[in-house]
Amino acid sequence: MGTFLDDFIWGVSSSTYQIEGGWDADRKGSRIWDNFTHTPGNNVKNNDNGDVACDSYNKWEEDLNILRALRVKAYHFSISWSRIFPKGTIDSVNTNGVNYYNQLIDGYVAWSLMDNFEWLNGYSVKFGLFQVDFNDTNRAWTARASARYHTEVISDNGIEVHIGFLLCNKK
Repeated sequence: MGTFLDDFIWGVSSSTYQIEGGWDADRKGSRIWDNFTHTPGNNVKNNDNGDVACDSYNKWEEDLNILRALRVKAYHFSISWSRIFPKGTIDSVNTNGVNYYNQLIDGYVAWSLMDNFEWLNGYSVKFGLFQVDFNDTNRAWTARASARYHTEVISDNGIEVHIGFLLCNKK
């Protein structure tokens, strides 16, 4: 078996429909998978659905404790936009959904789609919400104007948020 470099980071990932459950909890809107799996004759084996799934929506604290016990350093998770915007519009913001995801990112770094492209191509000055200084041994992250702008837009629409919702500081 091979060895890993000292700075290798083990991570895990999840997908909302497969783990969250809570399909109609706290005003969450319906999503395409909810509609599909609740439609008779949908050809899903045993008429299964994600209504409960792993119940991470209700067991998020337990899930984070498991990640900490496993010493997971990176957690890639998706966001159910129907949990944040139940009616699909900005005026339907569900603060319960926002709070749920804020709790999940506690201690983990979330990044934008553009930052994910940068992982593929190496960080550059062109994209992303944060600039990473690779000359600094601590890999300091500096919020760009776009990170501040996104935070401001979300805040202006009635959601109390800090840059951490978009990208939290490494702990």
